[in-house]
Amino acid sequence: MCSRRRQSGQIRRLIDLGLGDNALYQQAQTIGVVFHDFPLGGSERIAVRLMNRWAQTGRAVVALCGARRGPLVDLISPDVQLVECSPVIPRALGSRRRLGQALAQFLQRRPVDVLFTPGNFHWPVLPALADVPRQIRPAVVTHISTPLFRLGRGPLHQLAYTALTRHRLRHVDAAVALSPLTVGHADRVLGRNITECIRLPVLDECEAGTALSPARGDLIVAAGRLVKEKGFDVALHALARMQHSTAQLAILGEGPQEGALRALAARLGIAHRVHFAGYVRNIAPWLEQSRVFLLSSFYEGYAAVIVEALAAGRPVVSTDCTPATADLLYGLPGCESTPIGDAGAMADSLDRVMTRSIPDPSLLAGVVEGYRIGPIADKHLALFDSVVARRESSVPAPESAEGVAYV
Repeated sequence: MCSRRRQSGQIRRLIDLGLGDNALYQQAQTIGVVFHDFPLGGSERIAVRLMNRWAQTGRAVVALCGARRGPLVDLISPDVQLVECSPVIPRALGSRRRLGQALAQFLQRRPVDVLFTPGNFHWPVLPALADVPRQIRPAVVTHISTPLFRLGRGPLHQLAYTALTRHRLRHVDAAVALSPLTVGHADRVLGRNITECIRLPVLDECEAGTALSPARGDLIVAAGRLVKEKGFDVALHALARMQHSTAQLAILGEGPQEGALRALAARLGIAHRVHFAGYVRNIAPWLEQSRVFLLSSFYEGYAAVIVEALAAGRPVVSTDCTPATADLLYGLPGCESTPIGDAGAMADSLDRVMTRSIPDPSLLAGVVEGYRIGPIADKHLALFDSVVARRESSVPAPESAEGVAYV
């Protein structure tokens, strides 16, 4: 009964897309996903979660990677077929171009209905799809993981970036923006109206009866790779300027700037108030003990960590570095946004948040209910089905399957 209702719903969605009743028989039965490798990046983590879910629904999912390495490998479902390039393609100068060539060769041996690329980092692999015969070239859908218009990028730099992006994505059938604010930007850069907003699948399915504890104490939690663009130096300066002299800062993550950040904390006289926790697989226990979550970055894509913090019922202070700030924080009780790189403004925001009454954690969590994996994975599948159906209706069938190997 449930499967019949699901099929009926699929038919209605495809009819709404103008594809007709028969489009159901043109589903994206086989989904390919390309990864360079599996670092702790947000785009890769989200892609792994999505493809695990797609495989769980019965779709065939195959992931081609340049190198089967990185901490996210252990999170890949056994239902997903993982194929490593031979020879292995580690990250290096020109490695994404080589990965693109390997992808084109792979798709000629093992065609898929739709190819999904996790985000901007993987776009350099896509021009090589021109080498795949049109009759077996898959429909292509990509995430836009970081904004296409970035603060500080001058007009000439933006013009060059737009031209390069349009070239790289010329074979893309649909793009997925993570915020309504970026849909128009994406279509303008791509020169085509092919972008759809689908929220970031940050959260697992809701567990009934889960109770959230209110924020407490004076611990500020920040998380991310210890690199310049994350702005942890600004966070340390802000902590030193706060009126709340008992406030503590826990920085979750590792990276090349750790030594410099430790030295800065010592120079500012706040080393005893800063805890460098290193890599943390699950930030939930830290959020449980926190009073506020801080995002100090200079730029981000759609910051999943803001969603995670709100889902835990924690107030958030964030720089205006991500579309998530406007989507989620403006006007939300107990939360504030601050200018990028302004330690004084960040200190003032943290002081205000820690002075005000603690907001109802269920109110904060309710704002991000739409970011759960199930419905969002289904929206991707509906999009895949629609682009496959459109391509099936416009691409002639190959006259012969000779020369194409299926494995």
